[in-house]
Amino acid sequence: MEDYIKGLRKKVGHDKVILNYAGCVFFNEDGKLVLQKRSDCNEWGFFGGLVELGESLAEAAVREVKEESGYDVAVTSLFGIYSKYFATYANQDEAQTVCTLFKAKIIGGTPIVANRETNEIGYFDLSDPPKMFCRQHQDVLDDLISGKEFVYR
Repeated sequence: MEDYIKGLRKKVGHDKVILNYAGCVFFNEDGKLVLQKRSDCNEWGFFGGLVELGESLAEAAVREVKEESGYDVAVTSLFGIYSKYFATYANQDEAQTVCTLFKAKIIGGTPIVANRETNEIGYFDLSDPPKMFCRQHQDVLDDLISGKEFVYR
């Protein structure tokens, strides 16, 4: 995917493009929400990332959770689609980010301590969650706390 995005950026420069992301909302065996402290900004967010060419959204979400957390998860349902969000990245690339979030359950794996994308894995009660790194992820958290499902924004 990195090569695909780099090739696209060579053609359009920093202009806005639509980027498709997929991720998962899941809880550990103690019922705590599992979140990632991201290495790019050292703030909290849901596990997820760019969809690669040839992948389904669910496949991308499962792959990203594994890469960023060490957990193996199985998608159980659609949580929501968050599509009217905009980002300007550190290199000045601009994008409208479309993120499809799935509910998932842990089916195996070993949680990582840290890697190039994750500084820390955190486990939170919904009654005391951290602030999310961006509006899109905060909206996901707010919807989760309020009990919404099958959200589209």
